[in-house]
Order: sequence, then structure tokens, then C-alpha cells
Amino acid sequence: MKDQTTIRGAVHQNQKHDSAVKQVQGRADYTDDIDEPVGTLHAYLGVSSVAHGRIKGMDLSRVRAAPGVVDVLTAEDIPGVNDVSPTGKHDEPVFPTDKVEFHGQPIFAVIAESRDAARRAAELAEVEYEVLPHAIDAVSAHEAGMPLVTDPLKLERGDVDAAFEGVANRVSARMVVGGQDHMYLEGHIAFAIPGEDEDVIVHCSTQHPSEAQHMVAHVLGVPSNAVVVNVRRMGGGFGGKESQMNLFCAVAAIGAKKLNRPVKIRPDRDQDMTATGKRHDFVIDYDLGFDDDGRIEVVEGQFAARCGYSSDLSGPVTDRALFHADNAYFYPHVRLTSRPQKTNTVSNTAFRGFGGPQGVVAAERMIEEIAYALGKDPLEVRKANFYGDASDGRNLTPYHQEVEDNVIGRVVEELETSADYQARRKAILDDNAKGGIIRRGIALTPVKFGISFTATWYNQAGCLLHVYNDGSIMLNHGGTEMGQGLNTKVAQVVADALQVDFDRIKITKTTTEKVPNTSATAASSGSDLNGMAALDAAEQIKARLVKFAAESRGVPEEAVSFAPNRIVIGDESVAFDSFVKEAYMARVHLSAAGFYKTPKIHWDREAGKGRPFYYYAYGAACSEVAIDTLTGEYRVERTDILHDVGRSLNPILDKGQVEGAFIQGMGWLTTEELWWDDAGRLRTHAPSTYKIPLASDRPRIFNTNLADWSENREMTIKRSKAVGEPPFMLGISVFEALSMAVASVADYRVCPRMDAPATPERVLMTIERLKAEV
Repeated sequence: MKDQTTIRGAVHQNQKHDSAVKQVQGRADYTDDIDEPVGTLHAYLGVSSVAHGRIKGMDLSRVRAAPGVVDVLTAEDIPGVNDVSPTGKHDEPVFPTDKVEFHGQPIFAVIAESRDAARRAAELAEVEYEVLPHAIDAVSAHEAGMPLVTDPLKLERGDVDAAFEGVANRVSARMVVGGQDHMYLEGHIAFAIPGEDEDVIVHCSTQHPSEAQHMVAHVLGVPSNAVVVNVRRMGGGFGGKESQMNLFCAVAAIGAKKLNRPVKIRPDRDQDMTATGKRHDFVIDYDLGFDDDGRIEVVEGQFAARCGYSSDLSGPVTDRALFHADNAYFYPHVRLTSRPQKTNTVSNTAFRGFGGPQGVVAAERMIEEIAYALGKDPLEVRKANFYGDASDGRNLTPYHQEVEDNVIGRVVEELETSADYQARRKAILDDNAKGGIIRRGIALTPVKFGISFTATWYNQAGCLLHVYNDGSIMLNHGGTEMGQGLNTKVAQVVADALQVDFDRIKITKTTTEKVPNTSATAASSGSDLNGMAALDAAEQIKARLVKFAAESRGVPEEAVSFAPNRIVIGDESVAFDSFVKEAYMARVHLSAAGFYKTPKIHWDREAGKGRPFYYYAYGAACSEVAIDTLTGEYRVERTDILHDVGRSLNPILDKGQVEGAFIQGMGWLTTEELWWDDAGRLRTHAPSTYKIPLASDRPRIFNTNLADWSENREMTIKRSKAVGEPPFMLGISVFEALSMAVASVADYRVCPRMDAPATPERVLMTIERLKAEV
């Protein structure tokens, strides 16, 4: 390779996504693109037709006799344990044995020669139920006396009861926040290939290969070392493939080992949406006390979530909602409680932000309440309540972690200026005062988001790095690539450490064969964890090369350095590949296993105290909207974003993440509405009935910038900050802007208290309600 003076694709540079060209050209391989061996069979799920009932009888004779059917799997065919619960609560069977708990729950699987044959045969089952009462939402389930799916959490600081007695202003209300379907481009899929003895290889689309490995071993009754899980890339995940893939991997593996033939399962979009969990929808009751200047004095909140029939990840999701119910604001006295409510619906699961967005939107609603009660600009109230520092005592969260890296004031101040917020708000107020049909609104909202898994043991990662004797490099780490550019960033870290060009590095599929016991690629921690593990591996190899260089040339180690694609040894400069070949001939070990665990974090859930987050990421968005008060229709006219990613590993990828997260967050709060009928059937189960944002829904003017002055004060990978989840909550600015536009019909005298999502129908109904109230 030719000599260069710079490294192509090192950190802090724009580097295109390693799969971008292949994806555009259709050459990027996904699980469904893997060549199927001769004899491959296809599975499809048979599901419940009632929301809650006892199985009195199940006649599958017509299913078994259908054309192309090879076998039908039920609970009796599971050789190990009939459970795929990710938290070990044993409340999520692969197939139920006596009772179904939601409409669309898988109760058997058809194995056939083709997917079409399996799908058609699954409809022929005759199942008799004793229908039982069901409850679909969190409120009705609570009223029916249904239990919680896991232990609730309480966060408390100060004296809440005493503080309420002396407040000048008090507001109590309820907010309903809807759920969200992941709507990834690639649905769930698992492809199991049986091996000798107990072995099975599972190719799948999962964010958590190690968990899938353990779940498959669990249901097969074999040790984890008999199961290999491979993930080359996913066509999107957003949390929906963290735990939900367990079922599909288990079904494929059971069928493959029973029949000794490869088995693939890929549900269609309708079944994918009905049989897999979503973002939790919340019912939030808040009680708020504040002074005449708009400063919050005391907050009490209860966060009830529709969790579904099993625990899944609802415990940590509802915990994180409480962790973020303060957003960027200091609460002097606070008590927050969760209520993870069991319901007769599919078990809800991880989704980008993992409960955090539901907490943040509640905080913004409380700010809105204060602003309308006192006749103030919501931004003025926001700034009055921002976290301070240790000097003013306003830096302690409800979970007793000190906010030490607070930059939200600077982020908001810079965005307020660059977006020309004050002048635009005045123009909007003047325009709305004319009383026209079209009303406008503007909002500038902040976000403070904690980074780390609250399950402390997940904050670890491994990496396997090989340098071959021709100077080429192979990189394998425990994270999974779902389009976010994780592989690209981790390879940039290696390129920077070894001072070689990015294209020298080959990024290979994630596999449990190479890096064991990996954590899910979630919680915005993919680059933080895997980047540091890769750096550790690279530094090990560098140290060996430096030692060899010094010994072979008779110079001190301090005289050895890495230059772009070269090793400098005293006065000598050797091409990287030539020196690697020389090291190999001298039997220098050119492979390393890297490891990293996040420092400083600890959490005592019982006490509600600790440091669950290593650091915080910050950002702000200013959005302007226009609504038609006769129809409720609206559009986003302009959005300006300033987001803090520390020292960005790859600015162009990070900007893409910020923009995509904003649009997805906007969709959650505007167009995306989940709807169950009285029978417990999900009716929004396809793109025809569930509306995600389109290209035409994006802001007409869309300005996105990174805070280029920022640098993480903690020793993260190259001083960067996580970017996957925090910008999702920037979409709240659209929701708040819609609220302002709606409030104009009542001359901003009352808080609109609009529930989410703010569909055009809900916008119109809120307008009519406000008109009636005043």
C-alpha cells in the first residue's frame, strides 16, 4: 500500500457507512439472503384467536394433513424448558399449554416444504377455548385487579408531602402517551441449521446474539456452547429485536434439531406486528407545585404502563421512564413511582429510548402546565428550571446522581440564537392574533439523557482483532450492525489506533463463536462499549509490535511510533505491512481479545439511589408547525437541531442518527397510533393501517448541527458521546409546537393537555374542546 501522510477514515472524520454502497446496490446480505441448503424447511406460527382463554382442545389434524406440511410443533416438542423470558421470570412460554393471554399469541408452529404451505396450513387449526375476561389497557387492567408484571420502582428525594402544603400554585392532571411499532424494514427472521451431536447454528436478525444463544440452548436443553448465533447485519431494529427474536430463534432451532433439516421462519408483516411487542404506552398522573416565577418546587408522578401479558423488559423500561421524568430540570422535592401493569396484549418491549421518551414528555407537559398557568413563554419556564451545579445545590437527580457535565444551558442558548426563536415566536403570536383558520406554533425543547445500561452487568464488551501477515486486519466485536454505523465507527477506532487506512480493515459478522457473553446492542452503548474493547485489543497488538521493533533495532521503545501506514523506528521508517510480515516471521503474536467495562456506575434499586449513568448526552430542537383548525391537519414548517455528541467519532453518521431519531420521535407523537378493538385484536397491524412518517412529513426546512465545541469529560471512546437514543426525544418539540398552535384558539389561557399521538383527529378534538371550555 502506498505511503501517505494522513489516515483515510480515522476517528473524528466523515467516513461513509461500510455497507452503504452495497445496500444501495442491493448487494448487502441479510439473513433471508443466505443460500438455503437442499432440504430447507419453512415454519409459520399458528396463533390464538381470543385475547384471554383456556385451551379446552386443539385439533391440528387438518393442519398436519395439509399439502407440503412436514410437522407441527407444540409445547410437547420442546426438549428443554418452555420459556424464552429474557429476565428469567419464566412467564413467556414458546407455546402455551393451557391458557392464552393475548389475541395473536403463538400456540403452535407449522413446518412445511414452503413458507406459503406453512402459512396456509396454520389457518386450518381448530382450537376450542373457554373465553375469559380480558383487559387491554393499563387503566382497565388495574381496575380489574390484574397484577403487575414486575416489581415497581419508587424514586424519592426531599419531603414531598410537606412541600405541597406550602406551594403557591398546584396543578394535577393526567396524560396518556401512546405506544409505537418498530416498523423496521426487515422483519423478524431466524434460520437454523442442525449440526452434529447437540450443535445448531442460528442465523438471525437480533440485537442480542448472546441472549438468543442462551434462549435456544434453554429450550433445547443443551449447553450454550452447542449453539452458535450469527448476525451479519439487520435491516433496522430500534429495540424490537433485542428480546423479541428469542421466540423465532427457538422455533427454528427446535424444528431443525427435531427433523435434522434446516428450518427458516419469517413471519409476514401482519403477524410480525401482532405477535411481537412495541413501545410501552403510558398513563401518567402528575401533581405539580411551583412558585409565581415558574420554578418547580415539588413533583409527584405515577407512571402506569401497558406491559402486556409477560414481564419481558418492562421492569427496566418503566424504571428508565422514572429516571428521565426530570429531563433537564431540577426538582427540589420529588416522588415518582412506576406501575408496570399486566394486560391481555402482546408483551411490550425495548424501543429506542427504552422508556426515557415517556418520562421526558411528561416533564415537558409539566413545564407546559406552568407556562399556561402563569402566562409565560414555555422556554422561559424551561430555562428557569434547568439543572444547575454543586454551587447552587441544583444538580441532584431524583435518583441521587449528581449532574456533573451539564451543558444544556449553552446548547439551548446557542440554538435559541441560531434558530431566531424570539423573533419567530413574536411573529407567530402576532399572526395567530389575527384569528385565521391556519394557526402556527413554535417550541424549543431540551433533552438530557443518561447513558449506560441500568442493568449494570450489561456494561461490558469484548472484541477479537487479528492482524494477518500481509498487513490486512480482521475485526470482530460483540455489537450488532442494524444500520446505525456501529461497525464503521469501531473500525475507525482500530484504524486510528494502528494508524492504518480504514479500507485495510475487514469487518466480519457478529458471532457468539468469536466474542462470548456479549450485551445487547442497545441503550446507545454500542460505540462506547465495543469501541473501547476494540481499542484495548489494538493497544495490545501495538505494544507487542513496539516491543519487537525496539528489540530488533536495538532502540528504546520510546523511539518507536506509528505513523500513517508506517512504523517509525528511530531513524528508520518501515511500511506497516512489511513490518507486520517481519513480526510474524519473528513469531510475534498478532491477535488480541479486547475487553471493556464501564467504570463508576452503580445502582441500588431498593434504595432508589446510585449512579446508574456514566454520563449524559444533551440536545435541543426548535420546531415550527402550522395547523388547519377546521380539519386538524398540520405540517412541520421548520426544525433546527443542536445536539451534543461529544467529540464525534464520525460526524456525518452522527448527523444521520440525529435526523433519523428526530423523525422517528416525531412520528411517535404525531402519526403513529396503535389501536386495539374491544375483542383485544390489534387493528393497526400493517403499513396500510399504521402510519409512519413519510418523506413528505419531514420539516420543510431542516437544519441539523452538532455541538462541535463539546468533549465528553469522562474517558469514553475518543471523548465521544452516544447518539442512538438521545435525539429521539427532540421530536417532542413538534408535539409542543402543535400544542401552542392549538392553545391559540383559546388565547393561550388554558393548557391544551393534548394526549399523544397528536393525530389530526386528536388535534381537531382538542381544538373543539378548548373552544367549548372558554
